[in-house]
Amino acid sequence: MAADAAVQGIRSVDPIGEIGVISAERNPPYNRPPLSKGLWKGEPVDTIWRKTNEQNVTVHLGCTASLLDPGQKRVADTDGNSYSWEKLLLATGGSPRRFSFGGDEVIYFRTFVDYQQLRALTEKGQRFAVIGAGFIGSEIAAALAISRKEVVLIFPGQSIGEHIYPRALSQFVTDFYRQKGVELLAGEKVSGLERRGTQLAVKLSQREILVDGAVAGVGIEPNDKLGQAAGLKVENGIVVDEFLRTSHPDIYAAGDVARFFNPALGKTIRVEHEDNANTMGKLAGLNIAGKSEPYHHLPFFYSDMFELGYEAVGELDSRLETFADWKHLNKEGVIYYLHDGRVRGVLLWNVWGQVEAARKLIAEPGPFRAKDLEGRLK
Repeated sequence: MAADAAVQGIRSVDPIGEIGVISAERNPPYNRPPLSKGLWKGEPVDTIWRKTNEQNVTVHLGCTASLLDPGQKRVADTDGNSYSWEKLLLATGGSPRRFSFGGDEVIYFRTFVDYQQLRALTEKGQRFAVIGAGFIGSEIAAALAISRKEVVLIFPGQSIGEHIYPRALSQFVTDFYRQKGVELLAGEKVSGLERRGTQLAVKLSQREILVDGAVAGVGIEPNDKLGQAAGLKVENGIVVDEFLRTSHPDIYAAGDVARFFNPALGKTIRVEHEDNANTMGKLAGLNIAGKSEPYHHLPFFYSDMFELGYEAVGELDSRLETFADWKHLNKEGVIYYLHDGRVRGVLLWNVWGQVEAARKLIAEPGPFRAKDLEGRLK
């Protein structure tokens, strides 16, 4: 998504410059969020494609960049092809964390191919294990349940989203999933997985369960090794300045892989969500094409879980002080995350159209007390 957004940004400034995109994926650029959301609710697959090829760009699919030479301004791929460049964008994203067992039997849900594989399994299987209850895990569990599949959600914590939601909301979400028919195995870690005939045996600490498919969503690692090997500054992601330049003036980075300073939060962050990929990618393209605009955007993110949904901005960390301003308890309201008298994050729980107001609130110096925030966003 970041690469396609960069192409759009370049083309808005320069309609004729030569653009090449090297992608390890075999499908052209597409929107990722529908893979765990809309496609399971009946949205057509054709709606995900971003039509990059309409921007007068050469897309090299199924190619993995393996060597970056900043001095010679060349990139080589694993097939032995070499590409020259004047300006380069690293939008290499991230790769799913993997278990040491299970091999290809586990679907590490991230790509369109992963979606196709899981969708094919649902056409013949009925019982599925979802490992991990973070963003992807909770969404896939809901998607499979909506598709009338038996779902076993396995996670090491005690409740869904306990690292981001306040305790009471996390417990509500956990009970909500149970009511929707999802079997929850909390406090469990998967220790192994092997095929048993037509099914998979998922091994837990004291037992094993048989399923027709296994999906894992246990986070990603930024694909920053290419940049690191080229001598770029890397700190859990490729470090960029406010104009999205890396430590090399002609190399930029954007999307999941980029670590940047955000003025509103006053710290460097790396964001793995759609809004950041699109907004950051487009600005990188603009700056590559000759603009000089700073990236001060505070990205938002969102999730859908059955009929529950939210938009959120900033830091959502359940260890922070929180203030819940409910219109309807656990169904509609705003949760504020505070630290040292400042709002650091806002969770808009079934509340819509308030993202920009939340951004402005996070940028304010405060100090705020919880009672100051009552009714602030509605």
